Order: sequence, then C-alpha cells, then structure tokens
Amino acid sequence: MVWIPGGTFVMGSDNHYAEEAPAHRVKVDGFWMERYPVTNRQFAKFVQETGYVTYCETDPEPALYPGALPEMLKAASVVFVQPQGPVDLRNPHLWWHFISGANWRNPQGPGSSIENKMDHPVVHVAWADVQAYCAWAGKSLATEAEWEFAARGGNEGTEYAWGSELIPETGHRANIWQGEFPWQNLASDGHVGTSPVASYPENEYGLYDMIGNVWEWTSDWYTPKHTEDKPKACCIPKNPRGGQEAESFDPRQALKIPRKVMKGGSHLCAPNYCRRYRPSARMAQPIDTSTSHLGFRCIVRGTSD
Repeated sequence: MVWIPGGTFVMGSDNHYAEEAPAHRVKVDGFWMERYPVTNRQFAKFVQETGYVTYCETDPEPALYPGALPEMLKAASVVFVQPQGPVDLRNPHLWWHFISGANWRNPQGPGSSIENKMDHPVVHVAWADVQAYCAWAGKSLATEAEWEFAARGGNEGTEYAWGSELIPETGHRANIWQGEFPWQNLASDGHVGTSPVASYPENEYGLYDMIGNVWEWTSDWYTPKHTEDKPKACCIPKNPRGGQEAESFDPRQALKIPRKVMKGGSHLCAPNYCRRYRPSARMAQPIDTSTSHLGFRCIVRGTSD
C-alpha cells in the first residue's frame, strides 16, 4: 500500500457528463491505498482460506425476483462479447450478455479460465463479494472523494490523470479501447481485454491502473449528480460521503436496487462511446450485479506512521 497524503481538490467536472457536475471543492484526510486493483491471485487466496462463494456463482432465489425470466434465475454474470461489425450504440444488449457460468474463475463464461491471468484484476465481483474480501483483509473501500483524489495524483485542472493529452508522446498511460467501439478493437496499447496490473506507468502517488483496465467499486451510494455540500464561510466540506441509500438490499424491489459509484473507466472506454477514462468520471452500478470489467482495490484509513 502507499500513503495518500490527503488535501483539498476540485471534485467532479462541469465540462463532461452531466452526472459529474457540479465541480466543487472538498477535503479528504490522508489514507493508505493499495497500489493495484485486487488481482485474481489475491482473490483466489481469499477464497481458498474462507471457502467464500461469490454472488454470481449462486442461483438467485425465484421468490425474491417475481416475474423474472427463468433464464435469468441462474448463476450468471454480465460479459462483454465483441460484435462482428458495427451495431446501434443505443442498445448495449448487443454487446453485453448475461452468461450462465461466467464468474471470477471463468471470466468469459464456461471454457474460459484465469490460468494465465493471475496478475490481472479480479472481475465478476458484486458488492457483497467486495465487502467480504475487505472484511477478510481488514481493509475498506475508498469513498468517491478519496478515490478521485488518489487518481488525480496531485494533478489539478487537467482532463486526464496524467495531463491534457489522452495519449501523450511518451505512450499509452492506461488500458482503454482503440478503434470503433464495440466491434473494432485495434489494441494499439498492446492489450485486448484486461491487462496485468502495473502494465502502465504509475501516477504521482505510486498507484497503478487507477484509470482504465477495470472500473472500481467505491463505498458511496450513487446520485445522478454530486450532492454539493455548501461550504460554510470558514471551511470546505471534509471527507464527504455520497448518497442516502440504505445498506439493506431487498431484491423484491427490483426497480429500486441500490447502486454504488464506480470510478476509473475500463478497457472498454472509447472516444466514440464512453469517454470515462478520467478521474472525475463516474457511473452507477447495481449492488447485485457483477461484470467482466469491474473490480476493486482497498484502502486503510489512519496515519502515515
């Protein structure tokens, strides 16, 4: 883990997607953060020591999802499947598929494996899985403010975590999509799909893969816009936490499934579709859903000693 010194910064953006607004100044205390997203190797150790079974490896209870189609009531997870040609970008179901048997061990579904991907970020982890891992490790998840502060690496006012150019002269800085999403993957950054952690340069705090590769869970509940705390005359909001959702989850409220904030973008973010390879970018993630491009990393709050 590396020490993130904390400080004051402008969180969010008024110049990109609506959910990133309003930009507002906040302050966060220092904390320790893992250099990399949690890898398959680390998650395998957790599972081996605890016997834990992930959310998507268990069949949903039909009574909790009234009206659900039978094919949706199976142990399954959401997987990106690349189309063979151009498709309607308004319909994500053309590339996202709910695949029975897809899980952290079999990220593309039955027949796939992580045998040669032990240093890749673990994926197909739902909110309950992340909580269980953090409890086992004696760690926590970052709030959205903590995560964004760490991702910026001390850079203020730049569009990207590393500066003003998406691809600087020094080369690619993150695992993102090159080509026309979702059907043309040029892979000019050297990777199709997830990449081993630390395949790209670290930021100024010594953190790897804060942008691209996989989205990362945060502890904050999602709201359509930032809930801007109005600062008092003397101070700036400190250690803000987003959202007001209850921690309890009742699947019978299927249309009201609580959502957490995920940050950082992934290897599927592309200039023609999802320009969320920026520190201020954010998206909502239902807590009962796991995907092939979402992982996490842990923090520990405390002192630098």
